[in-house]
Amino acid sequence: MSNNRYKILWADDEIDLLKPHILFLNGKGYDVTTANNGRDALDLIAEGGYDLVILDEHMPGLSGLETLAMIKQTSPLTPVIMITKSEEENIMNQAIGSKIADYLIKPVNPNQILLSLKKALHSDELVSRQATSDYRKEFGRLSLMINECRSINDWYALYDRIVYWEMELSSADTDMNSLLLMQKDEANAAFSKFLHKNYGSWMEGKDRPLMSNDVFKHHILPHLDSGEKVMMLVIDNLRLDQWRAIKPLLGDMFSFEESLYTSILPTATQYARNALFSGLMPRDIASLFPDLWMDEDAAESKNINEAPLIATQLQRFRRDVRFSYHKINDSVAAERLVKDFANLEANRLNVVVCNFIDIMSHARTDSRMMRELASSDAAYRSLTESWLRHSPVLDLLRKAGARGHRIVITTDHGSIKVNNAVKVVGDRNTNTNLRYKVGKNLDYNPRQVYEIKHPERYGLPSPNVSSTYIFASGRDFFAYPNNYNHYVQYYDNTFQHGGISLEEMLVPIVTLTPKSNDKK
Repeated sequence: MSNNRYKILWADDEIDLLKPHILFLNGKGYDVTTANNGRDALDLIAEGGYDLVILDEHMPGLSGLETLAMIKQTSPLTPVIMITKSEEENIMNQAIGSKIADYLIKPVNPNQILLSLKKALHSDELVSRQATSDYRKEFGRLSLMINECRSINDWYALYDRIVYWEMELSSADTDMNSLLLMQKDEANAAFSKFLHKNYGSWMEGKDRPLMSNDVFKHHILPHLDSGEKVMMLVIDNLRLDQWRAIKPLLGDMFSFEESLYTSILPTATQYARNALFSGLMPRDIASLFPDLWMDEDAAESKNINEAPLIATQLQRFRRDVRFSYHKINDSVAAERLVKDFANLEANRLNVVVCNFIDIMSHARTDSRMMRELASSDAAYRSLTESWLRHSPVLDLLRKAGARGHRIVITTDHGSIKVNNAVKVVGDRNTNTNLRYKVGKNLDYNPRQVYEIKHPERYGLPSPNVSSTYIFASGRDFFAYPNNYNHYVQYYDNTFQHGGISLEEMLVPIVTLTPKSNDKK
């Protein structure tokens, strides 16, 4: 901890009886100034320089609560510990409602006071120190986990642990973040090798994990079959760490059943989300429903047929279910859904696609201001949390929960912050995505990519007889040799998707149960 001595003001009309406590705190490194009434305390605070105020509630003249109210007006950032003889709930509520640092009931011993001071003044420092110590102990275990991952479940467990530490360290003032980032890059390199070895066999059905086209069958239909009303919220581009950031906003009303599933390749909306809604691999969508599949070079949006694809899946599984489909691109659309909730209740299934995070990632690429606002993964998470906190989407979820709907929150893919350009050459018909390319005349270094030369074997459509798909891994992104430097500078450190990484492929799927239902 810091060697600077903290200045404490302690106001109590029986301050002379507290000299042993004050001597104890002096010995622990705190300089304590005393006052025996609220007015004197306010005069001392006006002179400034106090790090914390200890305030007795029962004092002559100004009461502790009255003094507290004036302190909050003049020095709102100064933490206050309230001490009282009374256990009246009303006084506790008023004090806590004024955002005090702690509330103690007499008689108090010196160690109680010390603990409150540590919580109020040293919490961040102690958390950072503990997080650093704990991560140092965990570092070797994570390295061992990376080396010993043999199955997709091993990777789920590792990624979950990496995200845990990513959020722990980002909330603490520590220099361990760069070390964790190195471990995450190491994990992504190992995951890429794992995927190269296993993705083909997954497509043949060998040890295949739950993938995009399995989600409806395993996470939506069982709830419909049990007679529940279901709301499925698909938040485009939602990563596991972003889900963990928004989870506390829902914790007061819902309990959670959390898991991960594996997105298909490419981890892009056209492929992964269409597979999610159709229950089919892209090759089969293009074959069975050619009118519903949009080729890479199509001028129309690649996801304009999501509602019809949902209908085909329900029909294929012989579920005669009335459903609705809604896409939210702004708060106005979300507010409209909240207002029209009575109409949603007529459906057994309501599917809502929310594009905020995807819009934010594209805006960050194109806008210097957005790059500053989302300069890191931690900032990206913070913006996601702030969005949902103030979005009508949160109202929609709460309303659905209050009406007893089962809610499933998931996504089609995640994204990764890229920083390493890999050269690729393609003709004018090659797609523009930075994390995967599909074309018939691609020129690239095969050691730098994961290549699929027989798309149909991997559940992918083949725009041409000789079409090849290539995928970037880790933090790589594809750049053309023409105007290379400008291209690299523009896309360096942007969030992209379509390729192979833990962040893009291992995505959350969460079932929310209203807590009122849990009690039944």
